[in-house]
Amino acid sequence: MSKVTSNIMRLALLQLKGSKDKLANLQNASQKIRDAVKEHKPRLLTLPECFNCPYGTKYFREYAETIPSGESSQTLSQLAKEMGVYIVGGTIPELGDNDKIYNTCTVWSPEGNLIAKHRKMHLFDIDVKGGIRFKESETLSAGNEFTIIEVDGHKIGIGICYDIRFEEMAKVYRNEGCEMLIYPAAFNMTTGPLHWELLQRSRANDNQLYVVTTSPARDESADYVAFGHSMVVDPWAKVVKSAKEGEETVVADIDFSLVEQVRQQIPVYSQRRLDLYSTTKKC
Repeated sequence: MSKVTSNIMRLALLQLKGSKDKLANLQNASQKIRDAVKEHKPRLLTLPECFNCPYGTKYFREYAETIPSGESSQTLSQLAKEMGVYIVGGTIPELGDNDKIYNTCTVWSPEGNLIAKHRKMHLFDIDVKGGIRFKESETLSAGNEFTIIEVDGHKIGIGICYDIRFEEMAKVYRNEGCEMLIYPAAFNMTTGPLHWELLQRSRANDNQLYVVTTSPARDESADYVAFGHSMVVDPWAKVVKSAKEGEETVVADIDFSLVEQVRQQIPVYSQRRLDLYSTTKKC
């Protein structure tokens, strides 16, 4: 039996305000998911990076859970099944083997099954003089696997926040046939105004696909203040939808036929000089 392909997919991006209360965060996400499905009937919903806990190296181990047995995973599994939707579950701190902690995105099917798990490949270690210093590697370990899901005949690559800065990773996904990249992300008030939209439009333009980011809502009282502005960018590198700073649900109808149109009109993929350079995935 052949797979059903639909060119139109409705997305809902849930820009959520978090707190130090994990249960309250899970309840808020659950309510927002139910509200979004009831009002907008999306096929796929996305959540922010670290949606169940504060973002910060001192919090990762305290809030870490095993996947899929932890309460955050169980909550998303039940919601996906209850509402009959795909959920890209932002990220949570994952307690892995050998006591390692990962920043991990889970993806759930409408049947409530865990269909993918992406561990952040590139750890956020930066030191911007007069701006921000942050070292995820003080607590987290890096993932080593690319993650591609397929929804209604369309391949979608998963990355997390800092992963978006690495064009090579996005190019691998393009080479594997992805038509969309989804990045749960929490840019800050130093890098956000400078690079948030720029990076999304760059990845979309470079690879002629949709780029979707979901940020936590901005909370000026938090240790780490997220930029917000969850966003959908199309294959022309045009911003289709963007949130503001606070809690907000962004809804967008994705027309995947636009991907093929752009790729035919500006055929850079077939014009690459692979005799001179290439981006390939390690096997």
